[in-house]
Amino acid sequence: MHQTVRLALATATAAALTGGLLTFTAATATAADSTVVAQADFNNDGYGDVAFSAYASYVNGKKHAGQVVVLYGTATGISSAKRSTISQNTAGVPGTAETGDLFGSEMEYADFNGDGYDDIAVASMGEDIGSDTDAGSLAILWGSASGITGKGSTVADPTPSSHDHWGQNLAAGDFDGDGKTDLAVGTNIATVQVLKGGFPGTGTPGGRYTFKPPILGSEADGPVNLTAGDVNGDGRTDVVVDGFETQTDYGWNTNYFVPGSAGGLTTSGIRTLKPGVITAIGDIDQDGYGDIVSGAQWNATTENGTAIPNSAKGGKVWVTYGTVDGPGTATGITQDTGNVPGTSEGNDWFGYELDLGDINGDGFLDLAIGVAGENIGSAVNTGAVTVLYGTASGLNTTSGGQSFAQSTAGVPGSDEDDDLFGMDVKLDDVTGDGRSDLVVGSGENAGNGAVTYLPSSGTKITTTGSRTVSPSTSGVSTTGTPQFGAIFAD
Repeated sequence: MHQTVRLALATATAAALTGGLLTFTAATATAADSTVVAQADFNNDGYGDVAFSAYASYVNGKKHAGQVVVLYGTATGISSAKRSTISQNTAGVPGTAETGDLFGSEMEYADFNGDGYDDIAVASMGEDIGSDTDAGSLAILWGSASGITGKGSTVADPTPSSHDHWGQNLAAGDFDGDGKTDLAVGTNIATVQVLKGGFPGTGTPGGRYTFKPPILGSEADGPVNLTAGDVNGDGRTDVVVDGFETQTDYGWNTNYFVPGSAGGLTTSGIRTLKPGVITAIGDIDQDGYGDIVSGAQWNATTENGTAIPNSAKGGKVWVTYGTVDGPGTATGITQDTGNVPGTSEGNDWFGYELDLGDINGDGFLDLAIGVAGENIGSAVNTGAVTVLYGTASGLNTTSGGQSFAQSTAGVPGSDEDDDLFGMDVKLDDVTGDGRSDLVVGSGENAGNGAVTYLPSSGTKITTTGSRTVSPSTSGVSTTGTPQFGAIFAD
C-alpha cells in the first residue's frame, strides 16, 4: 500500500520502489510562491522556523495519534528551548487525538490568510470521520506573534464520499497569479482538489476546482507528492505531480508538470518529466526560472527483466532546468558523477530527500540530498547527507561537495544500524544571517527519531555549533516509534 508518511527504511528495504509498487514516500520539498525558495517564519521575527511531525507518536495513550513540533529560529539557531509542540488535544486545534489519526502525516506552510505570519496546513490522513474509516482530515494552524499556538481551523473535504486520506499530499502557491495563496490537496484518487486563496482566518477557501493528471487512482494510489514552484517565470506557481503513469502496463513512477495560469492549474500543457519521488523547485542558476529537482532513490534497475526507466543502482537525482516554456534540459546526478561524495551502491537511496537553499549567500541555490540508506563501516542503513553547491551553470558536481554522517567529526551521535540519517532534510536560515542552515531528520534509536542542526559558516555547512533535538526534550513520548523529525513541513 502506498503511504504518504515515511515508514522505517527496513520496511522499504524489503520492497523498494520498482515499477508500480511503492511502500514509502515523504513530504515534498517545495518553493511555494516563486523561483526563490520560501522559508517559514511563523512569528514574523525575521528568523526562519522549522516545523516537523512526530506523526506516529502516542498522545494520552493513543497510538499513532501524532504531534507537530515547531522549532523557532534565533541568533544561535534552533533548539528545543524555543518551540511549540501541538497535538489534536491542544486547545484550539480541531479534532481529538485518537489512535491512528497520524496528525502531521503531511504538512505545508504558507501565509494562507495574508496577515504576515506563516501558517501550517496539517493533515491527519488516518482520521476516521464518522463511519468513514481513514477519511482523513485537514486543518490550518495559524501563525501569530507567538508563533504556532494551537489556534486552528478545519479545512473541510468537499467530496468525502469519493476518496480516503484527505490531505495525503499538499502544495501551496499562487497558481492563478491573483496574489492569494492557494492550496492543492491530494487524496488516494487521481483527482487533485485546489482550494483557492482568501482563507479569511478560517478554513473556508475562496473557491475550488479540480484537475486530474494521468496517474493511477485507486484505493492504494493517487499522487505520491505535489510540489509547487514557478518553473516558467510567469509569476504563477506551477505544480509537479508525482505518481504512477497509466500509459503502460507497468505503472512506472513518473512526474508531470502542471502549469499555473490565469484560471489556475491546468492539464492543458501538461508535460512528462524524469521520475523521482521527492521533488524540490527553485532557481538554482538564478536565470529567473525555477528548476525541478527529483530524487529517484530506488536501487533496482530492472523489474522481472524489464528495465526501469531512468533508474540507477544506489539512486539518482534529476535536475530539470526551467525555461520560459517550462521544463527544459534534464541532468542526472549519482554518487558516481564527477566528484560527488560517495559511491553508488545498492540501497544507498541517494535522493531519498531533497531541499534547496542558499548556504553561502552567493545568490545561487544549493542542494541538500538525503542518502538515508548509506552503509558506513559495519553500520547498515545508518545514512548520510550530501550537499552540492549552485553556480550560474547549475549544480557543481566537480568540486566543493560535502558529505555528513553521524561519524563526521563534530556531528552529534554515531553511526548505528537503521539510523536513517537524512530521512528528511531542510535548508532554512534559522539564524537570520542570510545563509541557509542544514537541518536533518533521522530515525535514531529504533524509530524514536531525532533532528540534527548543522549551521552555515557563511561559506559552507559546518559542524561548529551543531546540536541534536530529541523527542524527550520536546514534549514527545518515546513510547513506540514516534518518528520524530521524519517529515518536515515544506
